[in-house]
Amino acid sequence: MSEIVRTLVVDDHPLFARATKALLEQIEHIEVIGVVGNGKQCLEYVERYQPILVFLDYQLPDQSGIEIATIIKRNYPNIHVVIFTGIELSGILNKLIEIKVSGVLSKESSERTIKNMVNCILDGHTMLPLSFFHQMQLTEIAVQESFALVEEEILMMNMLVKGATHDQIADQIFMSKRTVDNYLRKIYDKLGVKSRTEALEKFIKSKYYS
Repeated sequence: MSEIVRTLVVDDHPLFARATKALLEQIEHIEVIGVVGNGKQCLEYVERYQPILVFLDYQLPDQSGIEIATIIKRNYPNIHVVIFTGIELSGILNKLIEIKVSGVLSKESSERTIKNMVNCILDGHTMLPLSFFHQMQLTEIAVQESFALVEEEILMMNMLVKGATHDQIADQIFMSKRTVDNYLRKIYDKLGVKSRTEALEKFIKSKYYS
């Protein structure tokens, strides 16, 4: 492949972003056209330069990587999006496949793995960790929701996904922070989880996420 592959790096950690840029530029035909630190800047760069490849951090300060990837793939389906993450994403693998990202990489991946992923994608393939691959046999089994959320709970969880704090949620839906805290505790109980991260992962792969 002789075409220059315009690539955008999206990560809010400057040291990691620079290291990713330096590594990608070692790959033949890759040209990193920018390094940005949030979802808004990412979408502006994508609209202006329409890169071929976007390395996208899963956790950004203003929006989630899934939200940004969904927007990019909806507007520019030919752009390859690679989700780069420091957390376990097996719980939302189906969602990532649904929005048609081109790959998922751990931030702990070796240089060889990252380079191999890029070359696979440019050849029309992808790479998955074996732990992800072995779970794919389960995708044909219909997953039934084991919980039910009411309208206020769905609204709160969608706001949490977008990075809102409990105070911001309270301000926007005209409730006290204490009431929001109580709602979220009840939601966590319904989801059968104990942490915000677990709640977000379970909510994102549910029918309620929008």
